[in-house]
Amino acid sequence: MNARAMGAGLLATATLLLLGVLPEAAAAEGPPTAPAAPTPERAASAPETLDTLARFFARDGAVARSAAAPRVEGASVPVRILSPDFVAGKAGAPVARVEFRASRAVSPDGQKASLWTVERAGGWQVVNIATGDDEIRYAEQGGRLLPGGLVFREPQIDAWYVQKGVKVLPLDEDAIRAVGRNGTSLGAYRDRVARVYGDKLPGSAYAKKGAAGGYDVAAPPAEEKRAGAGAGAGMAAGVSAALVLALTATTAIRRRRDPRRT
Repeated sequence: MNARAMGAGLLATATLLLLGVLPEAAAAEGPPTAPAAPTPERAASAPETLDTLARFFARDGAVARSAAAPRVEGASVPVRILSPDFVAGKAGAPVARVEFRASRAVSPDGQKASLWTVERAGGWQVVNIATGDDEIRYAEQGGRLLPGGLVFREPQIDAWYVQKGVKVLPLDEDAIRAVGRNGTSLGAYRDRVARVYGDKLPGSAYAKKGAAGGYDVAAPPAEEKRAGAGAGAGMAAGVSAALVLALTATTAIRRRRDPRRT
């Protein structure tokens, strides 16, 4: 092959490579880079979420919106709510089930908020912003008290616990009032919740009246509503109802209300 023919061959090959015709080109390029998988943390720190947080922290003139500059700290935590299956005595049912994940948001002036995220078609979405960081704080506290334990909330009395093996320990004053400062056994705790909530599970006459969990499901999602100590229970149905309401808006902003003031 003369020099001219060789040069023409090389030029043709280069042209095919540039056009992506040759299989070697496709192999070299590889498949398109997939977008990063959505996560609760990504949803919590998205620009639109931070903008909503700035407005949240600036409410009532607490801080100028331009100075709010919120940030999301650390990883999200699973938030578990007392399980109806556990209350009903279903064999092998865990004491609580995951309802959503929570991330801690902080304002420069010291305000804290909890961002609730749920996984829907299309990825994780923030469905609620609640004042304070209870969900993350109790997860951290429970991890120190019983490393590897399962932290959960009994929403009807706003009580937080940590459970590991047969031990259930209280994490706040509401839980101390329910099970004592030294906690209780898992079996004794199940007996308690079965006695208090057994006739108020989802599907019960109590739940059908719309009273389960103490939530008014007809109310607009303007505020997180929690059951008072005497309001009865629908277990996770109460929180689920709140989340359903939250999902009707792009991002629902709610303020916690002390259940003892209801």
